[in-house]
Amino acid sequence: MNSSKIAVALAASLFLVSASAQDKGGPSDPQIAGIVVAADQIDIDAGKLAKSRTKNKQVSEFAQLMITDHTAVNKQASALAKKLGVKPEESATSQSLKSAARKNVANLKTLKGAAFDKAYTDNEVAYHQQVLDAIDKVLIPSAKNAELKDLITKARPAMAAHLDHAKMVQSSLAKK
Repeated sequence: MNSSKIAVALAASLFLVSASAQDKGGPSDPQIAGIVVAADQIDIDAGKLAKSRTKNKQVSEFAQLMITDHTAVNKQASALAKKLGVKPEESATSQSLKSAARKNVANLKTLKGAAFDKAYTDNEVAYHQQVLDAIDKVLIPSAKNAELKDLITKARPAMAAHLDHAKMVQSSLAKK
């Protein structure tokens, strides 16, 4: 499966989150916490793979930023869940995200050099756009707990910055 198909699969997973959540009144707070944790872990894992594979300084720096920022959000989400006595719950959405991410990582592992960098970066652009869409259309509107909603709201600007950064790296790679 090529990188564009993986990105489409991840995007489709997040789109399904939006569609099904809007139809059913949205995911519960424990499911939202599970989706946040899954989405962050996906980017942490992809970032670690990129750090180990790329020889491109921009891609490496971006991957490290993904590891650092998404680890921080996961720590905040875990601490909040513990404080509230909420255990992040698996849902069809979090399982779908994890499945698509496994396929993405498997595909990335088959690539090297510029092909790897392009596939990783293209996926990051598509993934962060879909994460922002899910945040705006599903996660923030569906969150019942004010602290959970606040955590997601505060994480949103970082996700937007990640998207902009990924687009910048993508553009730079296209010029080479």
